[in-house]
Amino acid sequence: MVTIVALFFGIVYGASVGSIGQKWQNGADVGTTENSAAFTIYHNGNIITMAGPKAVYVQSVVVHEGKIVYVGTYEEARKRFGKNAESFDLKKKTMLPGFIDAHAHFGSFSAQAIGAHILPPPDAGASTIPELLDILRDWNTKANRKLTGWIFGMGFDDSVLAEKRFPTKHDLDEVSTEHPIMIIHISGHFAVVNTEGLRRLEITKETPDPDGGIIRRENGKVGEGYEPNGVLEELAAIPRYGEVLKPSSLVAGLMFFNAGQDMALSYGYTTAHEGRAFEDNHDMLANVAKHNMLKLDVVSYIDYNVTMFNKEFMDSQWKEWYGPEYKKKYRIGGMKLTLDGSPQGRTAWRTIPYVEAPEGKELGYLGYPAIEEDSDVEAIYKQAFDNNWQIITHANGDAAMDQMIRTMQKVSAQYEHKDRRNVLIHGQYIRDDQLDAFKELDVIASLFPLHTYYWGDWHKEIIGDDLGNHISPTRTALDKGLRLTIHTDAPVALPNLMRMVGITVERKSRSGAVIGEEEKLTAYEALKAITIWSAYQHFEDETKGTIEEGKLADFVILNQNPLAHDMNEAEIKEIEVLKTIKEGKVVYTKPAN
Repeated sequence: MVTIVALFFGIVYGASVGSIGQKWQNGADVGTTENSAAFTIYHNGNIITMAGPKAVYVQSVVVHEGKIVYVGTYEEARKRFGKNAESFDLKKKTMLPGFIDAHAHFGSFSAQAIGAHILPPPDAGASTIPELLDILRDWNTKANRKLTGWIFGMGFDDSVLAEKRFPTKHDLDEVSTEHPIMIIHISGHFAVVNTEGLRRLEITKETPDPDGGIIRRENGKVGEGYEPNGVLEELAAIPRYGEVLKPSSLVAGLMFFNAGQDMALSYGYTTAHEGRAFEDNHDMLANVAKHNMLKLDVVSYIDYNVTMFNKEFMDSQWKEWYGPEYKKKYRIGGMKLTLDGSPQGRTAWRTIPYVEAPEGKELGYLGYPAIEEDSDVEAIYKQAFDNNWQIITHANGDAAMDQMIRTMQKVSAQYEHKDRRNVLIHGQYIRDDQLDAFKELDVIASLFPLHTYYWGDWHKEIIGDDLGNHISPTRTALDKGLRLTIHTDAPVALPNLMRMVGITVERKSRSGAVIGEEEKLTAYEALKAITIWSAYQHFEDETKGTIEEGKLADFVILNQNPLAHDMNEAEIKEIEVLKTIKEGKVVYTKPAN
């Protein structure tokens, strides 16, 4: 289906596909690529290079054929390039290198952009289950249902809903018993479907729980033989997303792709990350790349279920796209392993019981592993090391990170040390001794400080105050000498990178409590974590991440300077992207209204 959609893009839109988004959006500032002079001088703003341990400002940057050819004074830029150069007046705004999210799910941005907006405030308005149901009712139009055949929305959060519980099929049946409904939890690790949705997915009381997943049952019962209540956990939910959210027509496919990409560009992305690719979303990205539809670079990490169990796929699609060079703005960077679930959803695997167990679980509940046997995890790491593939590992609970450390230590001891840049993804409940172990293993820590705002209060409820204050310990990681990045994990949250920077600096929860004062980063460090440090994680620090001669002309223009001396912590997360520039071409301009 996705391949047909991509082919349709190429045939119907033809040459016009290549021109989408390539026109400069502010005609008085610069001309089009085809008609402009050979050189463009960016000037009259706060240009921050992000090179070095402290902020460096320059007066001007000169771009030629998508690359930076000069960084320095405006006088020298005019002297060397003035006769042939077009002027790009920044009008006192701030320009930084283009943003690079260290971990997100780019292929799912479209569903977040198009589906019912059931996030809680400040991102949307679902604070209670009745409000959530009203949002679904408003979205439930014939035109919207035609997109996939389902009523769907992403981002509900039981920890913020006033009822402090998951909706069930009975709640969703109040919206419709005729049409199937699926809503996806803000963590991405759970879904809820209505009665008709269960029927479409062929989930009955006789359906067993899959390995690594749970079908929740009525009245807290466990296992087959009991009626499902509509809530699906982990691998009972995640493999169904592609089935439900698949565009039902060629037009719907185009709408989905454009909506997701445009949302990324609006937040300053010039390089996006597909953090868990299966055959379908890899095929979609490869095909839109072939038809010149990507306006930003996308690097994918293929799920271990594909690499381990589908050798035919690995010998074909993988080889064509794997490597350090982008092909029409797409490449495969490595593989993805998932060892546990969601901390806010209490499926993260811990060594210490949750203070408050989820519905249907007894005190002493620890969450659970995605892969029970260490030998199976070792086999996955061995495949990565055998092939010298970078591997990124999702682990949230400290038990999952213990498993990651002991299996990776065992495997890495068998191989020559190389610059593999393997990555821990999330690491919410990481212990200090585990940070030391990851330092020894030369693992990059990609942490998730957005949790301090969205779920900081909730973490303290479910794991206790002291441990809750230690989530996403960015300062401790840096002080221990680890390579550090930060990420949005979008669509778990909106892919708003400046909001993430502000939250990383402020570390305040929804209630206003500071979640780990000692773990704050400076604004400059947080910006490094979404520019040059993320470029390093992706093996792209020689071409991206700073404004230096020879690098790609990937820029973002902001309405305010996050490093200004009078900028307070709370204001940073409200900074807006005015323009996104990819290889010298404006691919997004904030609408005037």
